[in-house]
Amino acid sequence: MPATPLLHIEGLCKRYAAPVLRDVALQVERGQVHALVGANGAGKSTLAKIVCGLTPRDSGTLLFDGRPYDPHSKTEAAQAGIHLVMQELNLIPTLSIAENLFLGRLPRRFGLIDYPALHRQAQQVLADVGLETLDPRLPVSTLGVGHQQLIEIARALSQPCRLLILDEPTAALTDPQIEQLFAHIHRLRSEGVGIIYISHRMEELARISDHMTVLRDGQVVASQLTASLTLDTIIRHMAGQEATQQPTRKDTRRGEVALRVAHLRRGKQVQDVSFEVRQGEVLGLAGLIGAGRTETLRAIFGADPPEGGAIYVGGQTEPAQIRQPRDAVRAGIGMIPEDRKQQGLLLPHALRLNTTLAAMKQVSRAGWIDPSKEEEAAHRYIQLLDIQVRSPEQPMQELSGGNQQKVVVARWLFRDCPVLLFDEPTRGIDVTARHRLYELFDTLTAAGKALVVVSSDLRELMAICDRIAVLSAGRLVDTFDPDTWTHDALMAAAISGYLASSSQAPTA
Repeated sequence: MPATPLLHIEGLCKRYAAPVLRDVALQVERGQVHALVGANGAGKSTLAKIVCGLTPRDSGTLLFDGRPYDPHSKTEAAQAGIHLVMQELNLIPTLSIAENLFLGRLPRRFGLIDYPALHRQAQQVLADVGLETLDPRLPVSTLGVGHQQLIEIARALSQPCRLLILDEPTAALTDPQIEQLFAHIHRLRSEGVGIIYISHRMEELARISDHMTVLRDGQVVASQLTASLTLDTIIRHMAGQEATQQPTRKDTRRGEVALRVAHLRRGKQVQDVSFEVRQGEVLGLAGLIGAGRTETLRAIFGADPPEGGAIYVGGQTEPAQIRQPRDAVRAGIGMIPEDRKQQGLLLPHALRLNTTLAAMKQVSRAGWIDPSKEEEAAHRYIQLLDIQVRSPEQPMQELSGGNQQKVVVARWLFRDCPVLLFDEPTRGIDVTARHRLYELFDTLTAAGKALVVVSSDLRELMAICDRIAVLSAGRLVDTFDPDTWTHDALMAAAISGYLASSSQAPTA
């Protein structure tokens, strides 16, 4: 008699304004990594939220360990041993790292929170995910998205777990952090824990998953052993079309210097950083989490005013005076931030407003916004970026994470800035949309735009960039071109700044 599945789902349906899940069937065995893939809006995150008690189902049967399962809250799911690490971060920024790790189960003494015990326990949990150098008393708001993602993972791993759901867990992580996460996954699998792994990174799925289920438009279109599926087959199931070829950077003519950064400084994260990028060029910024990549872009954009150095835009001989983002925008610099939810979008408002927000004059007449112009612009970028949305009036909070990211990109394309800063632009975007974005990069550079792209995926940078600059411990340590870069060379440069000082250690 076959063993009872750990999780059994049959006939699962969920509808909002339109069907999101339709008659979904899924089984997860003990000790199995079950990959769940699909294009943005396919229903992956909704399925995960139903299993974890965050969203009620409309119909269908759920069995956990052979018994009926109907969680009405995340707490009920956690009591059953089911935990979710969401793609969208779910931390409380004003609380400390330790408080976020043990929220709802804080150690107490005489009725009060026992902070010494809390910090000791948090230090051990942080060490388990390679973050022993972090002070658990720090507010979460002081951390970058990569570190926050690791805190989310650490919180889940610190609790008794029978089923772990990971929704795009590596999107903001660098290779060393990914390796550490995979080591934890292998340990959990050996202990009989079931894992649902949601990701757009096909090389990861081929490496760690045992079984794969593909969703398209809320329906299961394939479910079989991962080893029996090819990349072409997976993408064809996801998109209903043939696979897109691996991107190769099109050779474009480089023009004049569009952006020059000279001796930029801000705290320990940005120390004497200098580089330039030309018209028609894609410059990648690589490095470990905490190396200063995001902080460098934020300093250029004025989100965090630089403490020293100069920023020259175009052929200007005088540095641009950038003390806040509006100064950067007026100088011709646009930025797609790493944290789209907190820094990039007005979530309760419509797509059309979010698309045109950086260039309101283009959709205004006599000081009044012209809704028809806004809608025309929104439709243009919905088609260009293949944004899955019912209409330009749909609020951003109803869109999937990947589609939200596309809207942030659309805003700066509409502004038509000559210099664009992309911080993890493909985070949470499915493989088909990712290739569409790569093609868009080629279109932008062919039009003379200068792009600076931060990505934690070295393979991605090597595919789309003309040059790659590597940051380590806040300093730009080396710059590579296609003739000199290799994965090993880039990683060696990324850790070099930490090896130079025995008092520092990378977060890898």
